[in-house]
Amino acid sequence: MRHLLCLIVLLALAQSSMAQTAADRQEVLGILKRQNNDWNAGRVEQFMVGYWPSDSLTFVGKAGITYGYAATLANYKKRYPDRASMGTLAFTILKVDFPGPNVAYVIGKWHLTRPQIGDVGGHFTLLWRKINGRWLIVSDHSS
Repeated sequence: MRHLLCLIVLLALAQSSMAQTAADRQEVLGILKRQNNDWNAGRVEQFMVGYWPSDSLTFVGKAGITYGYAATLANYKKRYPDRASMGTLAFTILKVDFPGPNVAYVIGKWHLTRPQIGDVGGHFTLLWRKINGRWLIVSDHSS
């Protein structure tokens, strides 16, 4: 009887976490869509709203590791100082996974169409955490 009760509890928990994962997946994808729109409108500060506003945020790129929200924003502004350098962003999402409670893992491709200075693109891996009810990128590895 005890085994049956444990099985019922485990199945109930699995179902509730699967339902939550579907909603969380939509929320994470919605944030990425908003970020895409903000970038294409030239709103770098709004694009950054998807990131964890913490000194513990990490961004790993071709130049190495950047620590902190402010430093990451400064790097974006330095690397993309005008609309021509920002281009038009497109994301291709390759994988969305939820390896644990309040943790998401996203793999994708990014591409900037920049007619004046040449296109650029690569891949990204994003680690997300649900903090105070909000999904936020806590680590970004883009290359």
